[in-house]
Amino acid sequence: MTTRQDVQRDERTVAVANASYKWAGIFIIFALLIDVMCRAWFFDEAAWDLMALAVVTGAIPTMYQARHKVLGRHFGRKVVLLALLGGVLGFVVATIVAMTRAM
Repeated sequence: MTTRQDVQRDERTVAVANASYKWAGIFIIFALLIDVMCRAWFFDEAAWDLMALAVVTGAIPTMYQARHKVLGRHFGRKVVLLALLGGVLGFVVATIVAMTRAM
């Protein structure tokens, strides 16, 4: 005679848990970035420690995924493209801020 055993964790449970961790991570990263922007704009404080925390937090899963070889084939190209676009956008914003403060 066999007895029915309840499954505690299956693939769906793991997928839902991982998705919840993803949303929590996205929330905390954007909260940190908003905090950095508010400190810079309203209080004229440099919040490089919080910015570094946001960048390192985003880099950890990327390094883990690279180590386990699960990143896509064109991941490197996308990172370089995003870095270039971010640099150009940062330059434009810094130039606009410098021009408006000079007036």
